[in-house]
Amino acid sequence: MVIYWQGISTSFCGQCFYLDFLSLSPYPSLFRSLCLSLPIPLCFGLSLSPYPSLFRSLSLSLSLSVSVSLSPYPSLSLCLSLPIPLCFGLSLSLSLSLSLFLSLSLSLSPYPSHSLSFSVSLSVSLSLSLSLSLSFCLCLSLPIPLSLSLSVSLCLSLPIPLSRSLFLSLSLCLSFSLSLSLSLSLSFCLCLSLSPSLSLSLSLSLSLSLSLSLSLSLSLCLSLSPSVSVSVSVSLSLPLFLSVSVSVSLSLSPSLSLPLSLSHTHHPLEQHTEPVFSLPPPSSTEQQTVVLLARSPSASKTYFPIPVDCLEDETRIRSADDGKLFREEFNSLPSGYTQGTCQEANKEDNREKNRYPNILPYDHSRVVLTQLEGNLCSDYINASYIHGYTDNNKFIAAQGPKQDTVADFWRMIWEQKTATIVMLTNLKERKEDKCYQYWPDQGCWTYGNVRVAVEDCTVLVDYTIRRFCIQYQASDGTKPSRLVTQLHFTSWPDFGVPFSPIGMLKFLKKVKTVNSSFAGPIVVHCSAGVGRTGTFIVIDGVIDMMHQEQKIDVFGFVSKIRDQRSQLVQTDIQYSFIYQALLEYYLYGDTELDVSSLEGHLHKLHNTHTPFDRVGLEEEFKKLTNMRIMKENMRMGNLPANMKKNRVLQIIPYDFNRVIMSMRRGQEFTDYINASFIDGYRQKDYFIATQGPLSHTVEDYWRMAWEWKCHSVVMLTELQEREQDKCFQYWPTEDSVTYGDYTVEMKGSTVCDSFSVRDLVLTYGPDKQTRLVRHFHFHGWPEIGIPAEGKGMIDIIASVQRQQQQSGNHPIIVHCSAGAGRTGTFIALSNILERVKAEGLLDVFQTVKSLRMQRPHMVQTVEQYDFCYRVVQDFVDIFSDYANFK
Repeated sequence: MVIYWQGISTSFCGQCFYLDFLSLSPYPSLFRSLCLSLPIPLCFGLSLSPYPSLFRSLSLSLSLSVSVSLSPYPSLSLCLSLPIPLCFGLSLSLSLSLSLFLSLSLSLSPYPSHSLSFSVSLSVSLSLSLSLSLSFCLCLSLPIPLSLSLSVSLCLSLPIPLSRSLFLSLSLCLSFSLSLSLSLSLSFCLCLSLSPSLSLSLSLSLSLSLSLSLSLSLSLCLSLSPSVSVSVSVSLSLPLFLSVSVSVSLSLSPSLSLPLSLSHTHHPLEQHTEPVFSLPPPSSTEQQTVVLLARSPSASKTYFPIPVDCLEDETRIRSADDGKLFREEFNSLPSGYTQGTCQEANKEDNREKNRYPNILPYDHSRVVLTQLEGNLCSDYINASYIHGYTDNNKFIAAQGPKQDTVADFWRMIWEQKTATIVMLTNLKERKEDKCYQYWPDQGCWTYGNVRVAVEDCTVLVDYTIRRFCIQYQASDGTKPSRLVTQLHFTSWPDFGVPFSPIGMLKFLKKVKTVNSSFAGPIVVHCSAGVGRTGTFIVIDGVIDMMHQEQKIDVFGFVSKIRDQRSQLVQTDIQYSFIYQALLEYYLYGDTELDVSSLEGHLHKLHNTHTPFDRVGLEEEFKKLTNMRIMKENMRMGNLPANMKKNRVLQIIPYDFNRVIMSMRRGQEFTDYINASFIDGYRQKDYFIATQGPLSHTVEDYWRMAWEWKCHSVVMLTELQEREQDKCFQYWPTEDSVTYGDYTVEMKGSTVCDSFSVRDLVLTYGPDKQTRLVRHFHFHGWPEIGIPAEGKGMIDIIASVQRQQQQSGNHPIIVHCSAGAGRTGTFIALSNILERVKAEGLLDVFQTVKSLRMQRPHMVQTVEQYDFCYRVVQDFVDIFSDYANFK
């Protein structure tokens, strides 16, 4: 549209529109397509022209032009494909065109001389066309394979003598391969339409394939005498493979060898698959299952035995990156029920006997009980024979007994002639039942046909020893009684593994000592009978291997025993704990002594230890000083708000065993005091090792004593030594003194040979609650060095123990100035002497090592370490008749 008005013009033009529909194919062998095209050009024009120069005339011209062209081109084609290489096609097309033209003209004048004219023009056009075509196509593919291959290989080997005992052998191989293939394809098409034209089409296709392969390998072998050889092999293959392998064989003696193999192959199409893990069918009844951790994809690897002198380095390497290599090694172990069947465990009558439906014994290694009359399934128990390092069926790995399987458990103990039971779980953990109590607390009880009576029970800090007398009551009379010892390890935490392997190694040695060589298999059980049970068995076996072969093979040993019971050693954390225990045993060995051998051992320690020209005692203590201080576990003590509460900045309690007090309302960090819980010989957290109170921490000191119900305090320093303040006086000389909410009153004091005893009354709060606290102040420690004799220390330890028996065995507060040197010495001696009285054994080194793992710098000097030995010797001399103090 065009409008003229005083020199202004506006225009508009329409557009053409197209609409297409294409491709409908409902069947794979019948193809149908429809194409519709609608080009629609549209134009419209209007002209209005007033002429201002013709004042008295008016001319109006109107022109309307409408052109519509409708040209649909519907095309329908139908193609039918036959199983033979022949195609039949039918095509139909339709075309329609419409055109319309309209013109209008008008002229008007006010004068009579002018005329009025009007014209209309209309034009319509219609076009229709139809075409039909028929086509036949024949496609023939004629593959003509033509193959040509050429291969050339060249190898060169060159021995090079470098010296009389050193030889170098170089081998180089080059391989070349050429492959050629040819393929021919032929296609013929004929098209016939209603028009007289005829079309013929012929196509020819040729395919050519060329393959080239080049391979290069280099081998280098270095030999230094018959005992050392190094071989390096490099292989390059184009275009897909690159492989490098290194093999080292080192033989130092007939009994020690170190093979090492490293290989890597790169393949652009390499894929990793998830290991398949299948379980036997679970029981139909709802039961708790053991969580089997997801295994990350891991390529199959070979892990060679480790020489003992490389164990420390190998453990450190595997522990790096949060134990990544330990996880890889653990994930390469055989898993799942791949070594046998579990048909007996899956029988309907036996499913309820399994604590976990996915932890079952193999048929070939299960313990078979004697069948009871009239009960065909009475021979089943969830237990498996496990080999030791040299002894077959040394162990029986079993699940923790259920209430309805306790009788079967004791029947197994009797029939297998077992003398030792190893229990590695508590009855409840995380509020879940892990094992039914299968023994009486006191007296006797009958389980099935077995009568069990408790003989005695000894509770230690890491384990409890129970002795039972059992008798089998058969139909033909009661059998002679037997003694069975249960060693119950109580220090395994609900999560993870023990913090240190020291307790487990002591426990293992006790098991070996207790078990008779003539007894039947040792029964080991936790809850499921796989995780902790397997860990214990592997530590025992690999330590024996260490003695026999001077090497360890954890991977091989676990793989072997998993042939007898699936999933033994259940987690990578348990797997790495095995290495920690083996390393602890290798580095420090067995340092336990019998009291009768103490004098000879002391003589050996005080002699020069060649070739280092150091006294053996110094060498032993140096191992303790080399222990790493875990500064990352001192976060609370190093907070700026708590730093002023520490007397010595190098002695900060570890976060995992620091004494935590209640937080004062609105006062942050008021739960901190520089104090650590320390285990005793029989009881965890039996001591509180702390620094001498500062003037601004006295209230915290008494608050700790009140909240943890402490009745005994041991002080091992004077208030001042060498003109330096060592401890603030936190008790009154007479009457009473108040520190915040706490009032301390002096009730009386007693002076002994080397220490004094103060009876204090501690009063708290508005309710005036009171508590008696006995304060033992040792005066026999000189300002420099150590006490001249051990009797004073023996006496104060005995007095504190008597007080504890009367007051209820709540934690004993022990402090010197920093809470490490003299404090550690007192606690070490308390534990050592307690064990000497109970067992006639001592282990000064491991006792001090355990203390240093609980608080840094415990037993600070080699003189204090030597003092521990001398006090024990004085104790033995005083009570020369062992029966008098046992």
